[in-house]
Amino acid sequence: MSVKVENTDKKNEVKLSFTIEAEKFDEAMKKVYAKTAKYFTIPGFRKGKAPMQMVEKHYGSQIFYEDTFNELVPEIYDEAIKENNIEAVSRPDIDITQIGKGQDLIFTAVVQTKPEVKLGKYKGIELKKIEYNVSDKEIEHELGHMAEHNARLITIEDRPVEKGDIAVIDFEGFLDGKPFEGGKAEKHELEIGSNTFIPGFEDQVIGMKIDEEKDLNVAFPEDYFSKELAGKPVVFKVKLHEIKKKELPKMDDEFAKDVSEFDTLEELKNSIKEKLQKENEDKAKYETEDAAIKAVCDEVELEIPSGMIESEVDNMVKDVEQRLQYQGLTLDQYYKLSGKPEAVMRDEMKETAEKNVKARLVMEAIIKAEDIKPEDKEVEDKLKEMAKSYNKTEDEMLKNTYLKDYITNSMKYEKAVKFIVDNAKFKK
Repeated sequence: MSVKVENTDKKNEVKLSFTIEAEKFDEAMKKVYAKTAKYFTIPGFRKGKAPMQMVEKHYGSQIFYEDTFNELVPEIYDEAIKENNIEAVSRPDIDITQIGKGQDLIFTAVVQTKPEVKLGKYKGIELKKIEYNVSDKEIEHELGHMAEHNARLITIEDRPVEKGDIAVIDFEGFLDGKPFEGGKAEKHELEIGSNTFIPGFEDQVIGMKIDEEKDLNVAFPEDYFSKELAGKPVVFKVKLHEIKKKELPKMDDEFAKDVSEFDTLEELKNSIKEKLQKENEDKAKYETEDAAIKAVCDEVELEIPSGMIESEVDNMVKDVEQRLQYQGLTLDQYYKLSGKPEAVMRDEMKETAEKNVKARLVMEAIIKAEDIKPEDKEVEDKLKEMAKSYNKTEDEMLKNTYLKDYITNSMKYEKAVKFIVDNAKFKK
């Protein structure tokens, strides 16, 4: 077997020319025949019992060529890539020059390679100091949420519906005098002012009295998901049964005792402030790190192979698919509901994918240049911590080579980002 490697006229691309001896090809054909014989029916022979020569005579010897190629080539290709230190980043584009029984197998494989990164400035980059302070308004907002969660509903009987009330209603919608699907409910609790119904509906409930019936004239939005109703004027027949109102608890020490482990309102406020401050610190850290990565990437000009971008898009699509599964949806359903075909979605993802790949390549180059790596103990401690979360023994996690490599690489990346930030010059 011989392999010749040469650069193509395109950047970050090589061509491998293979010649595999006829004996190896024929031997692989015999293996393919042994695996597939049971599928062939030849007159005069029981199914799967016809000799290879008879199958070839009946169907033509080319019946085995594709499977033989797939049986023989992947391992040979992988060995050639490894032996020639080629960092392939795309699927090979195969072109078969010669294939046949008793003949050398001759083909070429063109593959994109990982680009070399020439680092720009990454020490002493200028970054804006990002800080977020907790305001009294934010604390009051959090307290308000807690009060809402612990509010009690009281029944109102001596006045009509007002904004902020919860109206208990029956309703049925009609389009051109006929009821439409999904437009009917009984004893539905609607918070007036929540804007959960189509525009104009809640406003017309204001002023209604208990047991009053009323026709509400509204129109569905032009971009409504149901094409049958989008932009159409409809009539909702509504009957009001009850009016309820949230009564918020008084903000005092008793409230703090009821909703938390604290004895005073002041202690509760301090706890909220600490929580918000921690969130702000995390937010500032994330934004600073993001700005640092962007800054070092801006210093690098890099032509990224299309195969790397396509692979990143593939990963992004898989992430979308996983998130949809949690919602009980498939990708095909999403494409139909959003009116966005797969090709359009993938095209929209390419810009982000290119930025992600560039950031990864630049950070890998910094890791190499600075010889950044975690201590063995750091990796072990992380794996032991994960063992508790995943209900595994520490020994199981420590022996998981794939997971250990993943954690090591993640830590390298985190340390590289920290290195850039620690060496940055901050300005206000």
